[in-house]
Amino acid sequence: MIKELANVVAIGVGEITVTSQIKSSCGGCAQVDTCGSGQVAKALPQAKLTLTLPYDTNAPKNTLKLGDSVMLALPEKHVLSSAGQVYLLPLFGLITGSAIGQWLLKQQVFSHELFALALGVAGGYLGYRFAKFQQKQGKKSACLQPEIIAVLPSVDLTK
Repeated sequence: MIKELANVVAIGVGEITVTSQIKSSCGGCAQVDTCGSGQVAKALPQAKLTLTLPYDTNAPKNTLKLGDSVMLALPEKHVLSSAGQVYLLPLFGLITGSAIGQWLLKQQVFSHELFALALGVAGGYLGYRFAKFQQKQGKKSACLQPEIIAVLPSVDLTK
């Protein structure tokens, strides 16, 4: 499970909005002051990610309040599967289109290499569109919806 801590910033009818601090992977090593990536990470402000999640506010066990911290989780299996599709399908389309283009060029169906190149680019684009279609399927997108696995109530410091 991939876990992330987020804060509740809005509660609506059947949904909640949470924000999470985007963490830079840079900044933890001893070379952060001399590294170009470290300088860029320090110069840019830390961004926040905002998500709106479905949430049944009428259920008796659901007692979220503004300011509460929640632990969100995604199954690692689904994230890896999705990343594999997004990266590999366009690459596979590019390689397949290029191979077919080269074969057609050798068979003298194409008169110039630019046609073979265009077929490779078209294959890569078709792979991209197919990956995008796969990610928008109802079952696939439901698997990538973060779930609230724990609620950490806000601490009132005025008491």
